Amino acid sequence: MSLSSLFHEASCDVPVCGIDEVGRGPWAGPVVAAAVILDPASVPAGLNDSKKLSPGMRRELDRELRGCALIGIGMASVEEIDRLNVLAASMLAMSRALTALPQAPRHALIDGNRLPELPCPATAIVGGDGLCASIAAASIVAKVARDALMADLAQTHAGYGWERNAGYGTREHQEGLARLGVTPHHRRSFRPIAALLA
Repeated sequence: MSLSSLFHEASCDVPVCGIDEVGRGPWAGPVVAAAVILDPASVPAGLNDSKKLSPGMRRELDRELRGCALIGIGMASVEEIDRLNVLAASMLAMSRALTALPQAPRHALIDGNRLPELPCPATAIVGGDGLCASIAAASIVAKVARDALMADLAQTHAGYGWERNAGYGTREHQEGLARLGVTPHHRRSFRPIAALLA
């Protein structure tokens, strides 16, 4: 994480939030997005794209962020993914995350090249989770929240390995589908699941 990106956000005179989502690729579970407004006086060290952090580091940073930042989380359900498509559902989750913030931002920084419908101006930043502190924070919060949700679902839907694969199409997940079938949490619009149901 570059010091210049941290300085840019910390020097803004208005609340700026970073938004990122996780869970477009899995075969099961919702898309989860987070919106984060950092406190310029208390930015946790080690913020980075969640994919570049170990699970333990993500959980530690998530705990720190929940104590020093403003956070909103939004989700789009499996039903919405199947009805809208996963990209549109991701945009919906990001919009919901911003709405869930306890303070309305004046500007939003979005990871990627598309903007969701938001009540404030926004800027899309390709690779933003590796360039922008608040987007990196959002990627961490969203990832930890979704992993925890999938681990909870694994308690009632054992055999798919969701506590380890978070719903992605790993061999363990494929073997679980072959043995146990499709659950209500699987995305029926995704080709591997649709093929099983055909």
